[in-house]
Amino acid sequence: MLTQDELKTQVGQAALHYVVPGDIVGVGTGSTVNKFIDALASMKGQIKGAVSSSVASTERLLALGIPVFDANAVGEISVYIDGADEIDGRGYMIKGGGAALTREKIVAAQSRRFVCIADESKLVTVLGKFPLPVEVIPMATQRLIRQFAALGGTAQVRMKGAAPLVTDNGQHILDVTGLQIKEPLAFESEVNQWPGVVTVGVFAHQRAQVCLLGTAGGVKTLTY
Repeated sequence: MLTQDELKTQVGQAALHYVVPGDIVGVGTGSTVNKFIDALASMKGQIKGAVSSSVASTERLLALGIPVFDANAVGEISVYIDGADEIDGRGYMIKGGGAALTREKIVAAQSRRFVCIADESKLVTVLGKFPLPVEVIPMATQRLIRQFAALGGTAQVRMKGAAPLVTDNGQHILDVTGLQIKEPLAFESEVNQWPGVVTVGVFAHQRAQVCLLGTAGGVKTLTY
């Protein structure tokens, strides 16, 4: 049996097939994406560079000699490669375990195609098993906790040591448990309207068109 780390390596390498030579590639954040970044180094002479969704990914790309462009300096991106905390049978995802959900959603919206790379443990029937990350403006935290409670969810501020984690955007993260998100499009639209929400970690409007799923039998390609 392959380990989870080996499955991540497999899908990271498989994602190279979707990188368009001569283009700029959108790069997400997280442990699975780190495997993709490492694999992308073998193609760095064939691409112009990358647009990154986090400081951590930017640092890793630069360390490997891959140029990183500001999103505002480029137009449409051909493909965005990123992981997911959960993905369902329609390509809808929960993302944000690495606290980069806002920038991830921005780069995804700028890209023609979203390719999700994940191991088979991330495939679910209904979103909500993984805590839902929500990036919030700190002054709205307690009111948003109450709003999620009204939906049956329990929200907690994500901590880093003794203090709230601060995102690359200078905001905080709520992690919400106890939800079953059966209508991701409607849920994402609703929560995005709540004052104080920067980004909700449901990726339905920016869903994946392809998922490369690492399984014991190899990489399985799911299309939506």
